[in-house]
Amino acid sequence: MEGRKRTVGWGVLALWVILIALAAPLAGKLGDVQRDRAVDYLPASADSTQVAKITEQLPGGDSTDLVLVYHRDGGLSAADKATAAREVERVAAEHPLTSPPVPVPSEDGSTLLYAVSSTEPGTDEAARDAFVLDVRETVSGEVGGPGALATDASEVYNSLDGPLLYTTVAVVAILLIVIYRSPFLWLVPLVVAGVADYLSMAVTYALHQGFDISVSGQSTGVMTILVFGAGTDYALLLVSRYREELRRTERPYDAMVTALRGCGPAVLASSGTVALGMLCLLAADMNSSRGMGPTAAVGVLCALVAMTTLLPALLVVLGRRVFWPLIPAYGSAPKAARRSLFAAMGSSAGRRPLAVLVAGAAALAALALGVLNLPGALKQEDSFTSTPEAVAAMKTLAAAYPEMGTQPITVVAPTDAAPGALRTALATDGVAKAERGRSGGGWTEISVVASDPPQSAAETATIRELRTALGDGVYVGGPSAEQLDMTDTNAGDRNIVVPLVIVVVLLVLIVLLRSLVAPLLLVAAVVAVWGAALGIGGFVFESLFGFEGTDPGLALLSFVFLVALGVDYGIFLMHRMREECLNGSEPGAAALTALRTTGGVIASAGLVLAATFGVLVNMPMVQLAELGFVIAVGVLLDTFLVRTYLVTSASVLLGRKVWWPGPLAKRPAPNGGSPKAGTSTDGSPADGSSAEGSSSDGSSAGGSSTGDSGSERAPVRV
Repeated sequence: MEGRKRTVGWGVLALWVILIALAAPLAGKLGDVQRDRAVDYLPASADSTQVAKITEQLPGGDSTDLVLVYHRDGGLSAADKATAAREVERVAAEHPLTSPPVPVPSEDGSTLLYAVSSTEPGTDEAARDAFVLDVRETVSGEVGGPGALATDASEVYNSLDGPLLYTTVAVVAILLIVIYRSPFLWLVPLVVAGVADYLSMAVTYALHQGFDISVSGQSTGVMTILVFGAGTDYALLLVSRYREELRRTERPYDAMVTALRGCGPAVLASSGTVALGMLCLLAADMNSSRGMGPTAAVGVLCALVAMTTLLPALLVVLGRRVFWPLIPAYGSAPKAARRSLFAAMGSSAGRRPLAVLVAGAAALAALALGVLNLPGALKQEDSFTSTPEAVAAMKTLAAAYPEMGTQPITVVAPTDAAPGALRTALATDGVAKAERGRSGGGWTEISVVASDPPQSAAETATIRELRTALGDGVYVGGPSAEQLDMTDTNAGDRNIVVPLVIVVVLLVLIVLLRSLVAPLLLVAAVVAVWGAALGIGGFVFESLFGFEGTDPGLALLSFVFLVALGVDYGIFLMHRMREECLNGSEPGAAALTALRTTGGVIASAGLVLAATFGVLVNMPMVQLAELGFVIAVGVLLDTFLVRTYLVTSASVLLGRKVWWPGPLAKRPAPNGGSPKAGTSTDGSPADGSSAEGSSSDGSSAGGSSTGDSGSERAPVRV
């Protein structure tokens, strides 16, 4: 019988080998469909998206626009100007340009500007990058403009995959070694998370091919973080429960079956809630946000499948020895551990619940005030944590040509309306010059130069004025217009997605907890965490990190992630609290027992998740760094302040009302019994002294590995 059971484990491993073999061809193609142009992030209805589509149909196709900048402090010499002319002539000889480049000198004579536009690369990003790099090798000046900026952004996003994965793996490995205190055990969930990440890449590619979802560097990076963060959380819960069952059950297979039955429902509920929260992003109009929804959900679900099938199979095949040197022997019991940190937290929340609740709420409100200090919308050139060549060129131009914009605004109009559109553009306030460009397919391109720097408030006003004056049927695009459309679209998406996430998560919690008050309490708590985490960002983004702006999508994406992930931990706590009440405990005592018995493993999971998102802070893109910082800080606030103090103290104050209008709000559980004095429902000491109090969610009080045969050390308290 035992041999057949072990065969089941090997069978599951064989199925996973086949699955990964089938997924390999798809996973390797994900990078080929990744798109990170600003226009790829925008909705199809945006003006700038329409401009991009129409210009692709004009003679020569989509153009790559560059600005060649020659600069010398104190003024360019005659030799400098001659060198610039020769190099630009060479570029024109080697590449087909839409028009001959004309030098535009600055008033102080320190700078020469050449506008270069070519349709040679078309819409192929690899061809665009090759064109930009070839021009950079040809000229001695700086190469900037929209095409160069897109190439620099693409280079940064393409460089993320390796460092992001390696850093995430290293961070998770260190934390697991500290938590498990085993030279082998940490490697098992880490390998499983890596397999889940590979599977998620294949599934995401298949979704792109089947449903044309948007795939960007940002969404794939976040997916990797979610797989390792959420997957490790699920592993912590399962391994903790499995370790307990090994003491009670002789055979590892039987212990694993019991562990899965014990913690499986809570893990399924929490992962399902996270996935549904992420899928709410499908309602967003912003293409990048809408694509991130299914991508993130795929990451969570792949982590769930791997951690509930592959991880159990590996642990069963490896047997008890995987826990060495702290092997949980059959029939053994761990030594009593010291009073845990969460026992102390629960005691303080229980003694003065109102004072704790008011003080905690006031602290969160004070932190949320930092939102008022968030820098303005992030400009395209400020999206990098370092300064690539395209950004350096833009800064040189802004200083040398303060009287005019250096990044054209593209207007496309029906050809028969082009003369009137040109006159209207020239008459618009803030326009320095405008000239007619290519025509074809019933459309004509008009290049407009504003009199103000790119993406300044004045240029933004000019773009809005142009759109109003030109009316329907004429589209205004270009890099600055794309950034404006991103800001406007994200603002509209917040009004739709935020309420939707709240409603969906609230409905799921009502079904799970069979209550209305408890779900409202959890949702209010995670919304408060989001406001406080975003506020902390407002205090440090500019002053500490030097970020010049805030990504327009930060508020929406951080809200979705923090609400979904925060409720994830709330499910573990409330699920245990409800179990205590069903067994006859009063709600106040149940809340404190739930905190004492689940606090350690929730804290371990929270630290892992915060650390994985914290990896994004070191990435070279400001958007990723800001998102990672806000989510990491929010998870820590939720784990060590809101979940441990505010939710617990509020539950103590509300008493049975926390389960209103369910039956628990009116009377004790049907069995009418109460736990034996001094113990929780699983028989562990109610003061939290035992490290291995079993819970319905599979957590343990200590959240760390225990020793062997009753001789192990006391577990490390988080």
